This record gives sequence, C-alpha cells and structure tokens, in this order.
Amino acid sequence: MAPVDNEARMETPTSSPRAPSGPLAGIRVLDLSAYIAGPYGCTLLADQGADVIKIEPPGGDNLRQYPSTLATESRAFLGVNRSKRGIVLDLKNPSDHAALLRLVREADVLVHNFRPSVPARLGIDHDRLSLINSRLIYCAVTGYGDQGPMKDKAGYDQVLQTMTGMSTLQGKRGGPPEVIFGSVVDYYAAALLAAGVSSALYERERSGLGQYVGVSLLRSALTMQSARMIWADGESLDIGRDMRSGGVTGIHPTREGYIYISANTPHFWKALCERTGLQSLFDDPRFDTVRKRAEHHEEIVPKLHAALASRTAIEWETLFGDAVPSAAARRIEDMFDHPQVTAEGLVATFEHPVVGQYRGVNHPIHFGRTPAPEPFAAPTLNQHESLLESNIP
Repeated sequence: MAPVDNEARMETPTSSPRAPSGPLAGIRVLDLSAYIAGPYGCTLLADQGADVIKIEPPGGDNLRQYPSTLATESRAFLGVNRSKRGIVLDLKNPSDHAALLRLVREADVLVHNFRPSVPARLGIDHDRLSLINSRLIYCAVTGYGDQGPMKDKAGYDQVLQTMTGMSTLQGKRGGPPEVIFGSVVDYYAAALLAAGVSSALYERERSGLGQYVGVSLLRSALTMQSARMIWADGESLDIGRDMRSGGVTGIHPTREGYIYISANTPHFWKALCERTGLQSLFDDPRFDTVRKRAEHHEEIVPKLHAALASRTAIEWETLFGDAVPSAAARRIEDMFDHPQVTAEGLVATFEHPVVGQYRGVNHPIHFGRTPAPEPFAAPTLNQHESLLESNIP
C-alpha cells in the first residue's frame, strides 16, 4: 500500500462517521469509481444518509489531478466527493484485493466505472462478488453500456454530447456544433445511478437479493433528450427536433447584462408585451400562438431587443417579477450568498485538513421526516486508512 503523509491523514470532526440519519442510514456503499458520474452518484447516496467509502488506487482518482485554481486540492474533486471516507487499495495487489473482498461481504452497494472487460480481470465482476454477498447491489457506470461494439470504448461527457446530437442542437442555427460545459451528461448519469441503486435497495427488501445495475453515459445523454428522441411512423427521419421557441424565449441583451425570458404561455406573453411597452405585438393575431411567434421571430425579436435596451438586466428582472419567468445572467459566484440559495440552505461550510474552511453544496434533496445528515469534506488521499486496520465502525 502506498505510504501516506501523516498530516494528510489527520482527521477533523467533520470527517468522522456521522450519527445515522437520512432515508439511507445504515446502507454502506463502496465507491471504486473516478471522475464525475460514478463518484457524484455515490455522493448523492451519501447525501441521503449512506455511509460511503471511497476506494482509490495508489495514484488517486484522476480528478484529483485536474487543473484547479485552488492551490492545495482539486476544486472539482472536493465538489464531487463530499461526505465520504477515503482509503487506498491496489486491486492488483493480493493483500489489497483480499481487503476489498472483506469489505464486500459487509457492504450493501458497490459502484465502479471500469470498462466492461476490466472487472473480471481484477476479480471483482458481478458474478464473483454476488457469490460473496448475494445481497450486494452492484452498479457499473460505463461510457456506452456493457453490450455492443462500443462497450469497451472510453466514454467522456462531451464525447457523448457530440455523438448523440446534443452539441449540434446546442449550436447557433447554421453554425458549428457546441458542447455544453459543466459535465451535464455526467451529472445526469449520477442522478440515474442514485435512482437506480435506491430502487434496487427497495426491491431487495422484498426479494432479499441484490442485483446488477447498469448506468452509462450513452443512456444518460439520450434520456436527457427524451423530448427530442421521438420518431413517429410515417414521418421523415430528418424532421426538425429543435424545441427552441422562435427566439422570444431565450437570452436577450439589455442596457447592461443579459436576461433569460420565458414567454410561451398566453399569460406570460401578454405580461411580457405589457411590461416592455409592446402591447401592439400582443394585439397582433399573427403572433397569438407560440408557433406563430416562432414563424415571425425575425420581426418580433428586434423590437423586443430595442425595448430591453432601456433598462439593465437586473432592473428588468425586478420589473418582470412573478409576471414573466426571467433571470438576469449571473455568475456561479453570485450563488453563494443569493437570498434564495441561503433561504433553502443549499450552501454549507466544510472543514478540510488541507484546504481549511470552504463553502460548497449542501443537501440537494429535502426530506421532511428523515432529514439528511450534515455533510462533511471530501477525503484526502487515504485519509481513513485506519478503517482497514479493524472492523469498520
């Protein structure tokens, strides 16, 4: 096992096991995954009370090495791996492999994101582990699934965006494809992971048996586009699938800054026209449906932009109030102290043995009767090595 710096192993109160709480209290998850989709799916389980143990190879999760403006740790790793205890195991080392199998015997869930051919080579495939623990929920996160010609191809968020048409529809009309930054396919796959594992745990209460749960970035990318992924008998394959509302609903420039406006319903379209002084547009029967406004967007949008140029984005947001769904374009930095974010308790302060204090996301889901436990900081590499020296509490 790789040596670990003693200072990095120092535990703080917030990295200790929490008092069991939340709907998944008592569930233990072994997280062997890396990057975003698998790890964040396990974090969502931890947010609901599961005890998640992150198991990394000697070099650590590759996300630890990603570029970061945070000097001592990876900002992405901290955000994706909250509320986990961390150990290091080299699964090619017989003693470390045996240690993992001991953990598997007592675990409820195991998650990994190896390519389909890898688990058998490592001796951790579903068939083998289910013999050790028949109640184990075994979740594999892959790029393209565990069948088919691409099953062993490496899959990444923006590769799947490009493959599945998301980047083509994201780009400007007539322009080149564009990716959506922020790893949206990964994060949706993480949500599918948490939902699938939770469903399998629920089913286990009836059958007493675990099962295999498969999540892929391909499934995630296509599921995200369910509203587009419709092809009816008799219609052309190349029929338009862009759901944009003709330019009225979208981001628009103002005197200062940009604002997103949604005005698809008659009620919101009327309010938009009234508050921008464009009553004549509402009165014009050529524009009285979303489809008609889409057909005439080249006439409507310049008038809307001229009207919006009279105020700043923040002023328009205030003026629209509840009458027109809208939001001034803000930075992520503005969310830490946004009054709505604060009111919902969506940001917590974390104590980290290297970084010190930092602020991050807290409690993505609210539970009324079984409140989730307080989150704690992502682990340093092998921070909880002592877990392997005795029975895990």
